[in-house]
Amino acid sequence: MKDAVLSSSFDRKAAETMHLNGFDPDVDAPIERQVAEIAAISLANIAGEAIDLRETLWSSIDNKTSKDLDQIEWAERLDNGDIRVLVGIADVAAYVAKNSPIDRYAEQNTVTVYTETRIFPMLPEELSTDITSLVEGEDRLAVVADMIVKENGDVPDSKFFRALVRNHAKLDYESVGDWLEGRGDVPQRIASVNGLEDQIRLQNEAAVRLGNYRARKGALDFESIESSAVVEDGEVREIRAIRPNAARKLIENFMIATNVEMAEFLERSNVTSLRRVVEAPERWDGIVRIATEYGEHLPSEPDLPAFSAFLARRKAADPERFPDLSLSLIKLIGAGHYVVQRPGEDAGGHFGLAVNDYAHSTAPNRRFTDIVVQRIVKAVITGESQPYSPEELDAIAEHANLQEKAARKVERRMRKIVAAAVLQHHIGQEYDAIVTGDTKSGVFARILRPPVDGRVVRGEERLDVGDKVRVRLLSANPHNGFIDFAAE
Repeated sequence: MKDAVLSSSFDRKAAETMHLNGFDPDVDAPIERQVAEIAAISLANIAGEAIDLRETLWSSIDNKTSKDLDQIEWAERLDNGDIRVLVGIADVAAYVAKNSPIDRYAEQNTVTVYTETRIFPMLPEELSTDITSLVEGEDRLAVVADMIVKENGDVPDSKFFRALVRNHAKLDYESVGDWLEGRGDVPQRIASVNGLEDQIRLQNEAAVRLGNYRARKGALDFESIESSAVVEDGEVREIRAIRPNAARKLIENFMIATNVEMAEFLERSNVTSLRRVVEAPERWDGIVRIATEYGEHLPSEPDLPAFSAFLARRKAADPERFPDLSLSLIKLIGAGHYVVQRPGEDAGGHFGLAVNDYAHSTAPNRRFTDIVVQRIVKAVITGESQPYSPEELDAIAEHANLQEKAARKVERRMRKIVAAAVLQHHIGQEYDAIVTGDTKSGVFARILRPPVDGRVVRGEERLDVGDKVRVRLLSANPHNGFIDFAAE
């Protein structure tokens, strides 16, 4: 009974926090009716001229528990040594019409919100985890990015089209990552599908090419450690660190390449669309200061190649502590935001990825902006009129930026509530931490193992964002998520 009460308490707090931050986690009758109508749609009736690629050996790599699968992949080696990569993106727009009840619901919430104990999907679960999800063994519609990856990692040619697809194997980051890094056997799911082992190895080769190409362009190679609560029978047992691995890098590199090519395709098509922009850091002086602490010199103005080279040297010199350094620097760079790219204008690029054009497009089950971009792309492919006016896109970008910040607040608060439930038994213990924020509300820091955020309420006057500090846990309240530290 205690476990059930605890689980219910976390869920109630999560729903309450969603409401307080402008989200609506509840679907109403019009949405339920539309879901029923969508469920009755025959795939053949909406496939149109989609190319039939169901026999292609598609697979997906995601978290073990993920059901809202947005992306599948396939690759082939060409005679000249190039690798052709296909990335299939769930065709959510084929089912969710603009301004329909589901679309308005998705536009309001904008993103799927992931709390430690509960997921609040942007789309009704019947869609995001089934009808529009690229689940294993089912025929689905997708928008496909078809890219040629050269030996040096350049992508000189790409095209986009609609296709019928089938995911032949749902794989997970952990087992595939261990195998690719030589720390585990071939995953059973890969071994059970004829040809899939060679297919994943080829995909990884293409992904390495893409990553190396971006690195030469100055892309920043951070290594952050995420946290995940381990909940058993409604009780939080521990907070586990999730580290990057080769499988996550594979999907990340394919995702980035697709988003870049999608943005460039829309620019070539001379249409107005959404872009994801990360500007040069305003707090570059803080980055220079941290580099100096390691005996390094960075230019006084933002310099991407120099910054990238500094990161590479630090990762080689101290890989164990590199995630801690990454966290300090990521906080100084700041978050990205959505802007509208009009024909002939330069909306800005993505500083961290060293690219001039970037459009979120690969997660339409989880982000409304990706559905918007998908509708724009499909209109170009089919020669139809554009679905959004520039003014509509301006409003969507502004609201998406606000909701993204709100989602971070929800996720951060729930991480703290769950973390406090674990840390309340460790009052007085000391931890290594990094200062992550200095706001009107106070100075905040993240302890590194386990990765947990809290407020520094003693000794905070001498701290700045990015500083490494030793903190002592003063209190942890699982009812409100307050975690207080003293800087030692």
